[in-house]
Amino acid sequence: MPRPLWTGAISFGLVTIPIKVVSATENHSISFHQYHLEDMGRIRTRKVCELDGEVLSQDEIGKGYEIGKDRTVPVTDEELDRMPLPTAKAIEIVAFVGADTVDPVRISDSYYLAVDGQVAAKPYTLLRKALERSDKVAVAKFAWHNRERLGLLRVRDDAIVLHAMRWPDEIRSPESLAPGDVELDEDEIERAVQLTDTMALDGISGFRDRYQEALEELIAAKSEGKELPEPREGGEEETGRVMDLMAALNASVKAARETRGEQAEEEHATVHEMRPGTRKRTAKKTAARKTSAGKTGAGKTAARKTSAGRTSAGRTAKTSAGGKAAKKTATRKRTAS
Repeated sequence: MPRPLWTGAISFGLVTIPIKVVSATENHSISFHQYHLEDMGRIRTRKVCELDGEVLSQDEIGKGYEIGKDRTVPVTDEELDRMPLPTAKAIEIVAFVGADTVDPVRISDSYYLAVDGQVAAKPYTLLRKALERSDKVAVAKFAWHNRERLGLLRVRDDAIVLHAMRWPDEIRSPESLAPGDVELDEDEIERAVQLTDTMALDGISGFRDRYQEALEELIAAKSEGKELPEPREGGEEETGRVMDLMAALNASVKAARETRGEQAEEEHATVHEMRPGTRKRTAKKTAARKTSAGKTGAGKTAARKTSAGRTSAGRTAKTSAGGKAAKKTATRKRTAS
């Protein structure tokens, strides 16, 4: 288990749960040192007093708050520890809310809360079960690094996780950043929704930091005196050019389908951009063609029926005339005999 960052307790009504706070994340980023190009000497940052120019150790450095020019109020660690802060050694749960009511932009660092001793096992499990069955998260207050913070407690697997949160006044409003009114065609919106469906996944656990991997390969190659790895494929995208939005959406959907191994859409399924008023004119033309086709089809059918009727009548008349002529011939023959 990683080294605990903080020890205290969860205050859950009248229930107290001793816990240890352990970081829930790891930082795998590669850090670089600064060095002198001429002799590879390490460049370090030193803490120097601006009055006498002396380099100071940590024991010689104190805290202070500047309230005006050339006026600083010193504050010691002992004074901070004596502050009447009820959350100094406790994570105090103050409310339970639905998980979907918490804006993700307010969530900061994450920590696991581990039990501190066997006595904490039962109340810890009790709180975890209550959170699971209620389908809620706990809002809590706690003190950390000399300030009171807002936190969020939720269940992950069999552990309780503490998410440090920002206070409401620490979130900037995006009102000035949002674009003004923009005209969008309904087909563009539908195509964008189709793209989201095509790119949908069941989870994000499969993503990797490819930049980190490439950086490790670079450092390994240089340290072993090998050739540097070749750049991976993928050119730079053009920027600053006007984009055909519908064409880009169509291409994106097609590419996403091909990536997922699905068949590309049929040609007739491609949505083309329509100018304002085109849809109405197209609908009118379609209706006109249907009406014309209906009339033409009805006319042809009626003509065929009339022609067929006349032909049938002509055939009947000819048959009747032929019968009468045959009877007259037979009568003459009998009379002559």
